Amino acid sequence: MNPARRNILLAAAAVAALGVAPALAAPLAQKGHRTTTARAPLSTGEAPVPAADLATPKYGTWGFDVSGMDTSIKPGDDFFNYANGKWAARTEIPADRTRFGNFDKLSVLSENRAHAIDMDAAAGKLADKDAAKIGAAYASFMNEALADRLGASPIQPELAQIKAAKTKAQFTALMAKANSTGFTTVFPVGITIDAKSPKKYAVHAANGGLGLPDRDYYLQASFAEKKAKYQAYVEQMLTLAGWPKAAENAKAVVEFETQLAEASWTRVQRRDRDKTYNPATPAEMDQLAPDIGWAKYLAEAGLPSVKRVVVTTNTAFPKVAKIYADAPLDTLKAWQAFHVTDGAAAYLSKPFVEAHFQFRNKELAGQPEEQPRWKRAVAFTNGVIGESVGRVYVARYFPPAAKAKMDALVGDIHTALHARIEKLPWMSDATKAKALEKLAKFTVKIGYPAKWRDYSKLVLKPDDLYGNVLRSGAYEWRRDVARLNGPVDKAEWGMTPQTVNAYYNPSNNEIVFPAAILAPPFFDPDGDMAINYGGIGGVIGHETSHGFDDQGRKSNGDGLLTDWWTAEDAAKFKTQTDRLGAQYSAFEPLPGAHVQGGLVMGENIGDLGGLSLALDAYHASLHGKPAPVIDGLTGDQRVFLGWAQVWREKIREDTLRQRLATDPHSPAVYRVNGTIRNIDGWYAAFDVKPGEKLYVAPDQRVRIW
Repeated sequence: MNPARRNILLAAAAVAALGVAPALAAPLAQKGHRTTTARAPLSTGEAPVPAADLATPKYGTWGFDVSGMDTSIKPGDDFFNYANGKWAARTEIPADRTRFGNFDKLSVLSENRAHAIDMDAAAGKLADKDAAKIGAAYASFMNEALADRLGASPIQPELAQIKAAKTKAQFTALMAKANSTGFTTVFPVGITIDAKSPKKYAVHAANGGLGLPDRDYYLQASFAEKKAKYQAYVEQMLTLAGWPKAAENAKAVVEFETQLAEASWTRVQRRDRDKTYNPATPAEMDQLAPDIGWAKYLAEAGLPSVKRVVVTTNTAFPKVAKIYADAPLDTLKAWQAFHVTDGAAAYLSKPFVEAHFQFRNKELAGQPEEQPRWKRAVAFTNGVIGESVGRVYVARYFPPAAKAKMDALVGDIHTALHARIEKLPWMSDATKAKALEKLAKFTVKIGYPAKWRDYSKLVLKPDDLYGNVLRSGAYEWRRDVARLNGPVDKAEWGMTPQTVNAYYNPSNNEIVFPAAILAPPFFDPDGDMAINYGGIGGVIGHETSHGFDDQGRKSNGDGLLTDWWTAEDAAKFKTQTDRLGAQYSAFEPLPGAHVQGGLVMGENIGDLGGLSLALDAYHASLHGKPAPVIDGLTGDQRVFLGWAQVWREKIREDTLRQRLATDPHSPAVYRVNGTIRNIDGWYAAFDVKPGEKLYVAPDQRVRIW
C-alpha cells in the first residue's frame, strides 16, 4: 500500500490504537518507519524456530515481575521507575530495534510465530488454502541474491514513465495512479467509511508529498541537521537510480517539500474530526485546487464516476495547488523519481537497502544495526497476505478459552463504565442518556475475524519481490474501489490477529482486540486477576474510553459524526481536557522537546479512563470479599503495578524525538506517571502525600469518565 494512501485512510477513519503499531503489523513497510537492511539470506533449508522462541512468556509466579521493581524509589515520586527501575537498569535495547519493552517482547513472540508459519509455507509444509501465496511472499523477500542481481531494474519502468512526462498534465496523471503503482502524490486519495453516513464508504482526499516524518522536520530549527542529512539522502537515492544532476535536483526536491510542509496542517489540526470533514464535488475541488482537473484526476485513479469527495485538510489545498503549479516540471520529476526509489529501496539490491537503512533507521531513529532479513520478510508477508497468516496463527496459538475469558472481562469493564456515567457529577441527564445508549451499542471483536479476507485475486510470485509489492498495492486499491458503492463491511478488521495492539473505530463504534495481545503481560489466564485488570482490563477500558475521548465522543452509538452533547456538558468536558492537556504539555522528555498535549489528548483520555475503569471492575469482581494480599502487595496496588508493567519500555533518543513530533501516544513513562496521578485510588493504595513529585491536589486532578 502506498504510504500516502495509508496515511489518508488512517486520518479519515480516525481509528485510535493502543500503541504504535510494530513492524510486524504494517500493511507494507512505510517510509520513515521501515527496517530495511539485509544480511545473507537463510537457505531454503532454514532451521525451525526454536520452541523456546514460540513459548508464551511468564512474569513472576503470579503475573508480575517483582524483580524489576526499584523499591528505593517512592511511588509518589516516580511510579514508573518504582515499578520498573531495576528492569530498566538491566535491560538493553537490542541493536536492531529502536525501543524495547514488554509491548515489544510480545511483538517478538508474534514475529517468531509468524516466522514459523512462513517457513512452513515456503517449504510446502503448511496446510492452508493460501499456503502457496504465503510461501511465495516470504521466499521472494528472502531471495537476496536475486535482488542483488536485479539492481535497480525493477523500478526502471516507473522511472521511464516519469522521464516520458512532457507536460504538467501528464505528470499529474502519474500522481493520480499512486494507489496502484509506486508513484506518490501531493493529493493522495483513499476510500474509507463516511463519518456522516457510516453505512457507506466515501472517497477522502488530503495533501501529502513529504518524505520526512512530519512537517516539523522541515520547519523547526531542532531538526535542521536531520533535514540536511535528508537532502544528502535524496541525492544518494537519485544517484543510485541514475537520475541526472542528483545534487542540484536533491536541493530542489527538499525546497519543494519544505514549501509543502509550510502549507500542511499540524498533526494536532488533523486530529479534529469536525474540521477534517469537508465534502466537495469535483467541480468544487477545482475551486480549491485549480489546474489539477479533479474529474480527470479521479478517473485516472480508477474513480471515474465519483461525484463527492470528503476533503480533509481543505484550507491547505489552494496553497499546495499553487506550490505544485509553480514548481518546475524537472523538479517534480526528480521528486517523483526519488520517492519511487525510496519507496522501493527495501526490495532492491544491497546499495539501496543499505542507504535506506543508514538514513531512515539509523539517522532518523537511532537504530545501530540492521535487522536480519528474515524479520523484514516476516513483516512483508504480514503486509501483503496478513489475514491468511493470521488464520494459521489463530489455529496454532490462540486457545478458545482465552476468547471466552476476554468476553467476560469486556463485560466487566462496560458495566463499570455504565455505573460511572450514571454517577458523573458534571454531566446532565440528557447527555448521560445518549452516552449510555452509545455504550450499549458498542461492538466487540476479540481474537480474529468472523470472516477471513479473500486473497484469491492476489498474485504473489516467489521470484518477483517488487512485482509482489506493486500487485499487492493494486489489489488493495481495486478491492476498495469495488466496494465503494456497497454497504460497509462491518465484519472487516483493521489489524491482523498476529498484531500486538488494539483499537477503537468510531464509525463502527467498535473495539477490537487481536489474538496476539491476549497474552502476558496484558492477559494471563493463570495469573493474578488484579494484574489482569491492570493489564488487559486497562486496555479494554482504554479502547472503550476512546469512544468518549475528545474525538471519539463526536460520533453517536451508530457511528454517525454528530453533536449529541448539550453545550453546557461540552464546555465542562473541555475544561477537564484542557487541564489534562496542560499537565502533559509540561512534560519535557528531552531538553527543549515537550509532549504535545493536544496531539496526545485522545490517548491520554483513553489511558485515564481505561485504568480508572479497570480498578472499578476489579473491585466489582471481588463481590464484597477482601482482596488477597500477595507478596505484601494489596489488590489495588497490584492493579496499578499491572498497568505499569505493560508500559515497561526503553527507547532511543532519536526515536523518542521523532515520536514527540508525530505520535499521538505519550511516551511510556507518562502513560504511567501522567495517568496514575489523576486517579484517587492510587493515592490511597500507595499512601502518596503532598510534597511528593507526582502529587496533584484533589481539586486539580482530572476526572472525566
